[in-house]
Amino acid sequence: MEKDNIAVGLDIGTTKIVAMIGKKNEYGKLEILGIGKSKSLGVARGVVNNITQTIQSIQQAILEAENNSGYKIKDVVVGIAGQHIRSIQHTDYISRNNPEEVIGEKDIQLLIDQVNKLAMLPGEEIIHVLPQEFKIDGQSEIKEPIGMYGGRLESSFHVVVGQASSIRNVGRCIQSSGIELSGLTLEPLASADAVLSQEEKEAGVALIDIGGGTTDLAIFKDGIIRHTAVIPFGGNVITDDIKEGCSIIEKQAELLKIKFGSAWPGENKDNEIVSIPGLRGREPKEISLKNLSKIIHARVVEIVEQVFAEIKAYGHEDPRKKLIAGIVLTGGGAQLKHIKQLVEYITGMDTRIGYPNEHLAGNSSEEISSPLFATAVGLVMNSIENSTQSAIRMEVVNEQPKVVYRTVEPPVQQPRYEVEENYVEKVETMEHAREVKTTKAGPESTETKIRRSFFDRYVDKIKDFLDNAE
Repeated sequence: MEKDNIAVGLDIGTTKIVAMIGKKNEYGKLEILGIGKSKSLGVARGVVNNITQTIQSIQQAILEAENNSGYKIKDVVVGIAGQHIRSIQHTDYISRNNPEEVIGEKDIQLLIDQVNKLAMLPGEEIIHVLPQEFKIDGQSEIKEPIGMYGGRLESSFHVVVGQASSIRNVGRCIQSSGIELSGLTLEPLASADAVLSQEEKEAGVALIDIGGGTTDLAIFKDGIIRHTAVIPFGGNVITDDIKEGCSIIEKQAELLKIKFGSAWPGENKDNEIVSIPGLRGREPKEISLKNLSKIIHARVVEIVEQVFAEIKAYGHEDPRKKLIAGIVLTGGGAQLKHIKQLVEYITGMDTRIGYPNEHLAGNSSEEISSPLFATAVGLVMNSIENSTQSAIRMEVVNEQPKVVYRTVEPPVQQPRYEVEENYVEKVETMEHAREVKTTKAGPESTETKIRRSFFDRYVDKIKDFLDNAE
């Protein structure tokens, strides 16, 4: 029996779907056992818009992860994003029956359950209820109320809300893919788990996850989640701009962005040109790298300014809310050249690129340590916290019997014994005929007796005919 807690995370993104299987090693680090990737075809800006295509992409990623790891996936923790996500601040309290009794986890869960019953707008559903600071009998700024005494337990909450139909569509895709949904996690929270240190969360930090369809933001201060937001722009918008600006196809625009793209136009010289093959025998197209950088720069500035507006809305300019650790960039968009310098220039905040390797085992591949897989790593970590056995070894689940090929002789056709005229000529005596029928046909049935009595009468008639002839 498998003793390790095998965890599975599924990142359903706009450009890619990643299934990741992992477990904690003896040093408490995350060991990745297998990874599966597929092109995401049915998702736009983090929201499923084609269930059939999404199911196919999920199944492809799951199958690849299973083949790479040798484990059969049973259930997954899924990341959720999209422009329908919003967050609200809420304060609630409970009155305890016995103030002399120690506050326990049961009291906190009661408070969380109470917040989960909040009335939302039509078509909305609560995804996360995240407690922030507690207050006991008027005493504020309590981070850990368990073990304390008091009659009134109060807390401020960060409540993440999403569209119920979008959440259900994700669940439907997972179940139709033949696996179970064990948990939903907001993608920026998963990415934060993967790339942020506890010191950064204490000091104050803004995580910006630039994905294909959306840019996700999560702000931490004093070790507590303070603000989350999803901006409906990502790397795909940059690719579309290049496609339109340079009059090339999307595939070429994406390659151009990855290989030669830069968020800082001052770096490229005017004479730096890249040649793009023409379509169907047409002349190759020459594109200036300076113009390419200008196109990318304009869109990245727009995305960063929208994120910075959210950081200001949280209250970053207030000295008490200042984010000392600055900004951490992650996601596929964080790999764009000179994006770190541009973000620092626009926001005036210290910035670094976030890699998920802090929580990964030392033998992890360079590919998995990329910002591209930050969300998937965070989802696996979230699945480990659930303590569910999300995958088990293939040998246990799907042990196929060995197929042995051998030649089988065709069954021998048993002769049918029926009364025919020519059959009489084959038997010498009546006794012989009875012996043949009894030995070959087995125990006598009613039908056999009827047939035999008819046969006896028929033979007797022939005997009479022969006697009279003499």
